[in-house]
Amino acid sequence: MIPSSGIDVTSPLPQVWLPPTPRGARLARLLTAEQLRFWRVPLAPARQIVVELAANAVTHGRVPGRDLRLTMYVIADALRIEVTDTCGDSPPCPQPPSTDTESGRSLGVAPEPRPPRSGATSGLSKET
Repeated sequence: MIPSSGIDVTSPLPQVWLPPTPRGARLARLLTAEQLRFWRVPLAPARQIVVELAANAVTHGRVPGRDLRLTMYVIADALRIEVTDTCGDSPPCPQPPSTDTESGRSLGVAPEPRPPRSGATSGLSKET
């Protein structure tokens, strides 16, 4: 739940285009923390979710010459996080995690409370 702080949190973080590299994922985390502080919105679990989405975009959706996009905004009492990877022509293919692998858990690593809804939309490949 987003606290009622008296500050207009409806204005979105401008669309930020970042390089599809580990540095770009780190910048996404830092920009997210600063925006949430400005809005007076709790950092957890949003910051961890951005880290996971940006890392996924860098690891699995990387296309040379294209950047990833980060957008955040508040709708009613929900924070919406959008990370658009650079590989819009192939939608994500979620797979069940295996107990003997180091990846594949996606938002399962986010601490409680987990987002009530997450998924991908068509058009631009976008995880939210």
